[in-house]
Amino acid sequence: MRRAATLRTLPARTAFPFLVAGLLLGGGVAGARADFRVCNATPNLVGVGIGYRAKAGWITEGWWHIEGSTCKTLIEGPLSSRFYYLYAEDAERGGRWDGPISMCVAEKEFKIAGVNDCFARGFQRAGFQEYDTGEQASWMVQLTDEPAADGLAAVPGQSPQ
Repeated sequence: MRRAATLRTLPARTAFPFLVAGLLLGGGVAGARADFRVCNATPNLVGVGIGYRAKAGWITEGWWHIEGSTCKTLIEGPLSSRFYYLYAEDAERGGRWDGPISMCVAEKEFKIAGVNDCFARGFQRAGFQEYDTGEQASWMVQLTDEPAADGLAAVPGQSPQ
């Protein structure tokens, strides 16, 4: 089953329930941390991989194991790229949060340089979802059990009024 992770632009102090959301931590909010976090709003253990462009080229890293109803920081400090790519799997019930961007992954913990020739280099290929952080210093994605609408793994949201 494909699942959804949607992003919404919200002030960092906003605290209300939402089904599917990514949270942009406002740069002007006092005490806001600068990092890329993933929150698992499901009751199940989830494995997460991230991809990004570094000075030396494309990098994919994983697996972060995120227990149900918890968050983990995947990248600490201010974000250096505008675009980040995420892939996640539900370790208990199956299903995944994915997208159309092919990148390399491995069975066990990995940090892979390059996104081409995954199989020839002994890796697997997975479809990652792109997140445009708008060059913000911090970003958070929340994974939920809600199925993706129209097969999309991310749908831009609107700021609440």
